[in-house]
Amino acid sequence: MNQFSKYAFLFWIVALFIQINCHGQLAYQPENSILNNMKIKKAMDNSITNEEYTQFDRIRIMDKMGFSQPVEAFSLLVPKDWKVDGGILWNQPGSPCAGTNLGLRSSSPDGKYSFEIMPNFMWGFTTDPQVAQFQRQQQFPNYCSYGEPLNAEAYFRQVFAPYDLGKPNILSIEENLTGAQALQENAERMRQEMMKYGASQVNFYPSGISANINWSNGQEALVLCGVVIIESFVSNSYNGSMSKSYTSSASERVVFTYPAGEKEKATNMLSVMMGSFRTNTNWKKSVDNFWLSVRTQSNQVQIGKIKMIDEHTKQIGNQAIQNGQQNAARMDASMRSWEASQQSQDRIHTNFVKSIREVENYRDESGTFELSSAYNHAWSRSDGGSILMSNSPNFDPSSVFQDQNWKQMKRVD
Repeated sequence: MNQFSKYAFLFWIVALFIQINCHGQLAYQPENSILNNMKIKKAMDNSITNEEYTQFDRIRIMDKMGFSQPVEAFSLLVPKDWKVDGGILWNQPGSPCAGTNLGLRSSSPDGKYSFEIMPNFMWGFTTDPQVAQFQRQQQFPNYCSYGEPLNAEAYFRQVFAPYDLGKPNILSIEENLTGAQALQENAERMRQEMMKYGASQVNFYPSGISANINWSNGQEALVLCGVVIIESFVSNSYNGSMSKSYTSSASERVVFTYPAGEKEKATNMLSVMMGSFRTNTNWKKSVDNFWLSVRTQSNQVQIGKIKMIDEHTKQIGNQAIQNGQQNAARMDASMRSWEASQQSQDRIHTNFVKSIREVENYRDESGTFELSSAYNHAWSRSDGGSILMSNSPNFDPSSVFQDQNWKQMKRVD
């Protein structure tokens, strides 16, 4: 394999990891951010939260960039009346770290509580000196970089906490085994595709942590972080040598901020929000098909240059998007059955939060939900759009709100 081919293969690995993990994240930046130009379709307004109960409403995250008209990509429950900013970002084929990302930030009206899904951050490394020199000279966007592989704890201590979280005090760090296991779910599919295009051996090293931090302003935060390291072996057909390539991805970066002393309340809310994450399977399928066609074309490398996406690839991708658009249009007619099913990418979020709070399965007419076990009672409007959590045995939302649509959810195994 010549030098240009090795460059192409390494960049292709980065693109593959981003695109397969297309529910990875886009950074939220308060000012002059691309996220401020993207809007979230809220389910309902007006806050209803007191000491007896907390109401969560489902918000719809729309993809306004990849389709001819906005398509719902994800949904999750957030406390009622919380402000929500975020959306889907497409980093186009041919650009560094091409792929589809998600960014989300939700905060309480008083700003004391906030929930943030941060960007899928990636970095690469190789033992080949010439390729390494080439990579170090590249200009990467703010969610891609070059550097040695780090597991979840090392990444959190050396990069995430000091650069993204403002150098907080680290109160505790615990290994998150269930989260790490969830990150392994996509490994086999990725391994098969990577070996198809030139990797002689591929190893995966997932890791996850749960941390508690605070700042001098009296705010604390729960942090969930997951990292997958891909180790691939690439042979040089000209001299018979073998080099190692590492692609690391912090594909789970969640921060829940709260006032000091409110950790229990924050943990309960975070558990509900993470467990309620749902992906529109029709949207995901069309996006996956698009990036698969791009990877297939861009892997065709000629000596002296890396062949970028051409008009034929665009046509393939556009057709996949159009098919997805039609599927998405039919989605509402099928009563959102995708929300009632547990998809593998959704279990990643749920499994990460299981390490800090046990969950219980609740069911209503719209499907099954994993909700925090810290609440004794759950009520819904049987549409998956609104849920009330309470510890009061006497609380009845049908009486409080004079709304007979509220029904108590049943615990199931």
